Amino acid sequence: MLNIKRLMPTDIATAQRWDAFVMASPESTFFHRAGWQKIVHGIFHHDTYFLYAESDGEILGVLPLGHVNSWLFGNSLSGLPFAVYGGIAAASEEVAQVLEQEAQGIARRLGVAHLEWRNINPRHADWPKQDLYVTFRKEILMEEEANLLAIPRKQRAMVRKGIKNDLVSTIDPDVERFFALYADNVRRHGTPALPKRYFQALLAEFGPDCEVLTVSAPDGRALSSVLSFYFRGEVLPYYAGDFEPAREFAANDFKYWELMRRACARGLTVFDYGRSKQGTGSYAFKKNWGFEPTPLHYEYCLYKRDDVPQNNPSNARFKLLIATWRRLPLVLTNWLGPFVVRNLG
Repeated sequence: MLNIKRLMPTDIATAQRWDAFVMASPESTFFHRAGWQKIVHGIFHHDTYFLYAESDGEILGVLPLGHVNSWLFGNSLSGLPFAVYGGIAAASEEVAQVLEQEAQGIARRLGVAHLEWRNINPRHADWPKQDLYVTFRKEILMEEEANLLAIPRKQRAMVRKGIKNDLVSTIDPDVERFFALYADNVRRHGTPALPKRYFQALLAEFGPDCEVLTVSAPDGRALSSVLSFYFRGEVLPYYAGDFEPAREFAANDFKYWELMRRACARGLTVFDYGRSKQGTGSYAFKKNWGFEPTPLHYEYCLYKRDDVPQNNPSNARFKLLIATWRRLPLVLTNWLGPFVVRNLG
């Protein structure tokens, strides 16, 4: 008998069994971890539906879902808001189908416009897809020098420039320096910043599996920073920021090299450069590091709309908003940003 249940935030024992399944399942990612329920609901106040399939006391599949209902960006149920990967992780296709049927039932009861899977691998050939995003993943070699030599020559020269500039990387105990760099960076790009309490919650919830690395100039001035996730031998730099002078120091290049170098020293095996939109500077930067793009399969079950949503900066309807946002004072964007970005998911 297969039972579909909903993980409750106070059920610590089941959350531990959930995470044990996630760590063992080849289909799971860092974003399948039970701690995301506290983040999505506690920080952004979205209802969560963390479903799991159980038989004879054994968890056989999980599906973390978040419900985002916004007048500006629409009404959706997705796996998972604020995550680049997600969807169903199950021990069999039978379990996956039962979890999906339950999710579709919830979607209809909530009256959402669409249900979204953020898959690494395709699941539904017949569902509309978002083909905007790719991911970049590459093996971390066993020797530090081998990893450096694997970086294409021009990009490797930028890394060496950062080394020659006597830049220093430090693991920070908090998000203070990171957030200052991140908030300044996203404002320059015309997008709202996530709240500082979100990043604080990530460090608190995921402990050593969430880490902030900051690069400083010889005079101690912070130039560039990245918040990364660690999962089963992989490192995923997820949020990053820098000040404009970082470019002249090659601080961004040095930052990612230091993250890779440290990961190599820890015996990690995969550097996951994360999601990028095709045709963007981020996409080109990762290609220059010798990483090859792999398409992400974002699939949509449409209920009350005719096409796939385009809630991203590439959408022309946001062009004026982005241009205006860039001109606002940083203190104002930091205050307004969380009210906007919580509805993007």
